[in-house]
Amino acid sequence: MRRAVLTIALAVVLLVGISVWLLTDPKTTRADALRTGGLAGGAIVALYALWLNDRRRKVEEGRQEIERQRHDLESRRAERDLERVADERFAKAVELLGDDADQVRVGALHALAGLARNRPSYRQTVLDVLCSYLRRPFTHEAKGAEVEQERVVRQTAQRLISDLLPARDDASGEAYNLDLTGATLAYFSIAHRKVGEVTLRYAKLHESNAFHDMVAEGPLWMTEAEVHGLLRMYDSQLGKGWFGGIRFSAKADFRRTEFTGPVTFRGSVFSEEALFEGTTFGESLSLHRTKFDDYVDLRITAIPSSLELYQTLVRPDREHELPDGLELQRQPNGDVRIVAARPA
Repeated sequence: MRRAVLTIALAVVLLVGISVWLLTDPKTTRADALRTGGLAGGAIVALYALWLNDRRRKVEEGRQEIERQRHDLESRRAERDLERVADERFAKAVELLGDDADQVRVGALHALAGLARNRPSYRQTVLDVLCSYLRRPFTHEAKGAEVEQERVVRQTAQRLISDLLPARDDASGEAYNLDLTGATLAYFSIAHRKVGEVTLRYAKLHESNAFHDMVAEGPLWMTEAEVHGLLRMYDSQLGKGWFGGIRFSAKADFRRTEFTGPVTFRGSVFSEEALFEGTTFGESLSLHRTKFDDYVDLRITAIPSSLELYQTLVRPDREHELPDGLELQRQPNGDVRIVAARPA
């Protein structure tokens, strides 16, 4: 208010002063003097109005900045509250996984999966917990009510793992790792999914397990696993593949799968059919002491630059399919092995 009074007073002083000063000039009319004095006074009022508007703008900007900071503070506080609640939910769900009742364990698994869906930052951790549950000791062949209840819980964990993985063609989906070392699996499936690194060392695979039509951005480790059921790993895109020391007790289907890294089946035994038609081994392939006790279709797309064949044995009384560049050779002891074809 004081500034407004002073501004008006200054404007009046300028109006009167300039008008009187101009009237001392005989050539200046009274109207011109008043007009000029009025313009000077009006300029002072206009400058005050501009200053006042600028001050109001700054005050408004300051108010908006304070409001933004308050909103950010409330958002951070709300986010911390959500994180605290999520941490409590996670801890409680993990605790319930040890409950004696199978219904409680199933509920805990679903609670963990729900947390992973709502808060992606938890997804890898939840997948690690689900995988660790499948690593718990379990005898697939055992019978009894408690065994069957535990089987239902394990099937739930397997299904939730698949549900939490992005689809194979999801370009923006993160490739999560699965550590199933020593796990017992039956009817496990990550078909049509994208994963990072998959570890199945010393795992026990029963019934039928599906790894087909998937993309693995990391290596797949399956060394010393026990594959008691059908293994479906066709039409997939994989990097490194480590399948050493495995006994495949049922059919193993790798048709049309593309491996971009080194692959080894060193010391493995295929008790049933082994299918590799159209499979691509881009870097190297080791069949060192690999044994095919049934039919093998090894018509791969091309022989890799590094191919290891040492005591690679096949069943003598079966017809087998081999690519150009490989042939069968009968040993004096009656064994038949795969060797590089002799030049014509």
